[in-house]
Amino acid sequence: MLIETAAYASRWRGVAPAAKALFALAGILAAWLAQSPAVLATLAALLALAALLGARVPPRTYLALALPPLGFLLLSCLTMLVGPGPDGAWHWSSALLGMVERTALRSLAMLAALLGLVLTTPLPDLLTLLRRLRVPELLLDLMVLSYRMLFVLRQAWDEGVTAQSARLGYRGWRHAWRSLGLLAGQMAVQVWQRAAALQMAADARGYQGTLRFLPAVYPQARRHTAWAMLAGGLLLIMAAGDRW
Repeated sequence: MLIETAAYASRWRGVAPAAKALFALAGILAAWLAQSPAVLATLAALLALAALLGARVPPRTYLALALPPLGFLLLSCLTMLVGPGPDGAWHWSSALLGMVERTALRSLAMLAALLGLVLTTPLPDLLTLLRRLRVPELLLDLMVLSYRMLFVLRQAWDEGVTAQSARLGYRGWRHAWRSLGLLAGQMAVQVWQRAAALQMAADARGYQGTLRFLPAVYPQARRHTAWAMLAGGLLLIMAAGDRW
């Protein structure tokens, strides 16, 4: 829900999805081409600032969505730098520090590119773009249903926690653990019933195996694409100059 809320409230909501995808793809390719830590850090900063300042994505939302992958990235880097030695004890190894630094900065730049795309492009626009790129319909339907089920699961969980809190179910650790166990046991039934209701609603609206959304119109799509090509081209030139 946080991603969709940010995407609909973004300043780039009216920008053509193809232009935003082109800019994100250029950012990913530039991060793959660049070699020095300074250029990789610059790419990550530029891509993040484009989302924060250009698209006006709230910093709190951006940070909340970036923290889980950043935590995974930090853990992965630590496992490369710390390992068991010949004596069986754990040692800090600085031999791989340069490679780990480049890998971490490259991952940050690619993460910033992807966040810039998903935080400015609502799901229906993204689906329309993927459909134009000839992505199989079955894959798109699975993506939409999985995405929708996350909303169903979150709503069922929030309502369950609210009902239990109203009955003092989280007063003290003992009651909290008991309430949490009961809620987890009921989640499967709740989600199953809500999924069945969702299927009935789709059938009532004429669902025939393919989810369709009304495509949005972007009168300035060519202008947006030209600006995206220019910005993406500058990123690629900077990365290529660093590599060769």
